[in-house]
Amino acid sequence: MTILSPEERRLLEQAAQAPMLDQVQRWSTINSGSRNLAGLATMAELLADAFSTLPGTLRLVDGTPVETVSADGRTLTSDHGQHLHLSVRPDAPVRILLTGHMDTVFPIDHPFQMQRWLAPNILNGPGVADMKGGIAVMLAALSAIETSDVPSTLGYDVVINSDEEVGSPSSAALLRQAASGKVAAFTYEPALPDGTLAGARAGSGNFSIIVTGLSAHAGRNPDDGRNALLAAADLALRLKAASGAGFSCNPAKIDGGGPNNVVPDHAVLRVNFRPRTPVDEDIVRALIDSAMADVARDHGVTLHLHGGFGRPPKPMDARALALFQLVQACGTDLGIAIGWRDTGGVCDGNNIAACGVPVVDTMGVCGGDIHSDAEFLLTDSLTERAQLSALAMLRMAQGRYKVEGMTA
Repeated sequence: MTILSPEERRLLEQAAQAPMLDQVQRWSTINSGSRNLAGLATMAELLADAFSTLPGTLRLVDGTPVETVSADGRTLTSDHGQHLHLSVRPDAPVRILLTGHMDTVFPIDHPFQMQRWLAPNILNGPGVADMKGGIAVMLAALSAIETSDVPSTLGYDVVINSDEEVGSPSSAALLRQAASGKVAAFTYEPALPDGTLAGARAGSGNFSIIVTGLSAHAGRNPDDGRNALLAAADLALRLKAASGAGFSCNPAKIDGGGPNNVVPDHAVLRVNFRPRTPVDEDIVRALIDSAMADVARDHGVTLHLHGGFGRPPKPMDARALALFQLVQACGTDLGIAIGWRDTGGVCDGNNIAACGVPVVDTMGVCGGDIHSDAEFLLTDSLTERAQLSALAMLRMAQGRYKVEGMTA
């Protein structure tokens, strides 16, 4: 354990004074589901106002147009909300990236819209942990940094996107741009309730496979038809059966079908893969191609593939390990035990790591049961995690994040 310097103690006091709980409770009252464009617009304006207290250039950025496949197999353009981008001191010698997301998984008609206290330190509410609490932590840490003696040394970009919960398709280009030239990154996904961080992550790919068959009367001449629904189901079983040590497969949905007396000529299979390494990703691509060819031959149907791997696997390399160790050392000096473990979950940290930037992507609050109406935030973790981030950023600005061939 290192004795904290007077400057570090002042920094921690500043981080503790931020109105994080008030912010979380206010932001959580706004439904900002990934498809709720009006709610996302409200959140974007509130966040722009909150982050305007920091120096630099702040803007709201329109997302890149995104193609999706409808239930009837048509390719459509899907709209997304704006993304917040703040750039501070781009010419500083040490530059880092901080990211978060304003969207939640709860649509505007979801019954989970209210907050309640489960205990004095446990707040239940939509997005309180994932990740409106994390955004509050990020802002508190940055606000504290701006009161310290090192701002001129540290430059940073902040990206808070509106589409992370649907894979960040419209913000991917902005994230890549913001990651350029950064020595490290923090993403404010929630840690586990015990404070454990996510280490290496699997990748993720989402695919829609359009199956076109031939309709026929189910009683008079069924053999003249080509059942697209049956072909889609066969493809789902083949893909799932091939899951192994290197990847998992989740056939999630089949759209299609119709009246019981008609052989269905259309179906869309939705499937997700989680490869553990780039090699596994290549294996999955080859599997999809071969399985589609076999199903087309055996069922007399045609198939069209849409989608891809939006989240590359995130390994724990030497640079990432050094960044985790910096965070761990800061935690030790704050009396916080910091550990990490690998996970199959994905987030924007996958994409940042793919840009060659080491990232700790669970720097947010402690909480749990995310993506459900039992989601909760441990409110004591707001101050704890803001201080952890602030101290880690201060030490990076002081050149204390070191790995072979590189010093921040």
